[in-house]
Amino acid sequence: MDPVAVPDVAMTQPDALRNLYLDLVLRSITNSIYDDDLDLLTRDESTGLYRQGTGAPVDPIRKYYGWYWPTRAHTMVGMPQLSQLQCCAQDVIERKVPGDFIEAGVWRGGSAIFMRAILRAHDITDRTVWVADSFKGLPEPNRTLYPQETTFAFHRFDALAVPLDQVKLNFERYGLLDAQVRFLEGWFRDTLPAAPIERLAVMRLDGDMYESTMDALVALYPKLSLGGYVLVDDYNNVPSCTAAVDDFRRAHDIRDDLSLLPRSGAFWQRRS
Repeated sequence: MDPVAVPDVAMTQPDALRNLYLDLVLRSITNSIYDDDLDLLTRDESTGLYRQGTGAPVDPIRKYYGWYWPTRAHTMVGMPQLSQLQCCAQDVIERKVPGDFIEAGVWRGGSAIFMRAILRAHDITDRTVWVADSFKGLPEPNRTLYPQETTFAFHRFDALAVPLDQVKLNFERYGLLDAQVRFLEGWFRDTLPAAPIERLAVMRLDGDMYESTMDALVALYPKLSLGGYVLVDDYNNVPSCTAAVDDFRRAHDIRDDLSLLPRSGAFWQRRS
């Protein structure tokens, strides 16, 4: 029997190949390929608080929504949020909304890696992915300055402090550490106001706290192009983050529709 002719997929199905590549990156950053993650936090049923430990195998529902701190995955972000990030990024590319992409609060870098992969898949060479983080965890809550700040001691969890060199190594493992990735190391209040960013098309905020969320909005939102997107990881999940977003939108009379994502997160498109 003669061999079946194999079509030139790269020429006839570019969109299918692009989607296949991005799906593989998505499965990799979430560690859905091996699915051998454990929780870094164990819940104390008597107090309702979480403590660090070896944890237990992750429930697939919790993993889907990003309700755990994984031991191996490069992101703890849930699938609904990552899917929305992809939709927003591809939308600004298709509509040619000018500006770079940024993630403020990157942990191990998975979501920012995904942003860079989207640019690579679409052969975009004139946009930068900005990676902003202290790379040493979260700041201590300052409830004197920010009364609505969280009471949760994020700053005490070593698991949230991922060094810059490790994040760069994670980018390199995907072949995505290049000149289109730039790092902003330090507290948002120190780095973001002076960052050499001209315009943004997508800004993803994952600072958890009131201070971190507000600092990012104040510094970055004025640079967001019309038609660009704001995605906030912990809106409708962490009260301090929700309060910061609501206060900022109220103070700046932002009336663009705020869309909630399943269980956690929200986004809006800047239209005015």
